[in-house]
Amino acid sequence: MATATPTPGKALIAPDNHALVLIDFQSQMSFATKSIDAITLRNNAALIANAAAGFKVPTILTTVAEKSFSGPMFSEITEAFPGQALFDRTSMNTWEDAAVIDEVNRIGRDRIVLAGLWTSVCIVGPALSALHQGFEVYAIADACGDVSDEAHERAMERMIHAGVRPMTSLQYLLELQRDWARTETYELTTGIARKFGGAYGLGLTYAKTMFDASEGH
Repeated sequence: MATATPTPGKALIAPDNHALVLIDFQSQMSFATKSIDAITLRNNAALIANAAAGFKVPTILTTVAEKSFSGPMFSEITEAFPGQALFDRTSMNTWEDAAVIDEVNRIGRDRIVLAGLWTSVCIVGPALSALHQGFEVYAIADACGDVSDEAHERAMERMIHAGVRPMTSLQYLLELQRDWARTETYELTTGIARKFGGAYGLGLTYAKTMFDASEGH
């Protein structure tokens, strides 16, 4: 018989148990993205980038043909990691780029969280490749996008069937925090949520402004 204990499950995301890989959040890639609007996409990308930076999650930023075709990575991401080098690739599959893989091995985490453009190519490729090599893989579904709803949804289904675990951008932030009693990151988490967390963030702002309320107190 199972015994319940007040401890988190091993499948939950924590700052010290994964690496985040942000892939091809670039102008040219976003022009053809239709499964999510550009404003929401940029907002969600900013949310996870700021969450990862704030919680000191090892993060790889990678682009494809940045100078010659696809353009710069979203400033919402690069501003969260000032001065961090970007890995520019020729391969559509990030997992086939030797420099990126050297960085994955340097970081040394067995769990990889992915987000980027497009879901069916630039996320499916590394997701299935990493799974094949024994990594656990998560994909932040609402921080990915594709040329159509169909393309995004079929890509997510394909990855889920293969063993990838889907999550959302706000879920990523709150799973990193997970306990409002963690006061050292409380202001960080609620600050990111207020700025990028949509209606939830508005609710936090309202509660704090009107009643000086806070979660966990």
